[in-house]
Amino acid sequence: MTGHEWLDEEAGPIVRAFWLTGGRTESGNRTDLDLMTLVVRTTEPVYGSLLLSPEHEAILQLAHQPLTVAELASALDLAVGVVRVLLGDLLTDRRITVRAPSAVSRIPTTRIIEEVIHGLQAL
Repeated sequence: MTGHEWLDEEAGPIVRAFWLTGGRTESGNRTDLDLMTLVVRTTEPVYGSLLLSPEHEAILQLAHQPLTVAELASALDLAVGVVRVLLGDLLTDRRITVRAPSAVSRIPTTRIIEEVIHGLQAL
């Protein structure tokens, strides 16, 4: 460690998660943002009230194409909970839109699985 508690020579500057979210564990927006929720920035100019942090800006740069919450958290190297709070801010300010992932197809019935197994065994 160097002379500062918040600087680690190997890891670089360390910023605690509560600092990035202003101590919040939830955003004011009540939209459910699960790991597979798709996020994309809005294309219209926005004149919101949110003062953007570097993390907000990074999300907007990444979200020029739809990405999941999990992909954003990974790309930003931030905890999912932190990313959800930041996304809630951007959503409230209408800088992003979100949508649930497309529905997973139905699970095949037992009969179909058995037919596949019999077909494979016949090969």
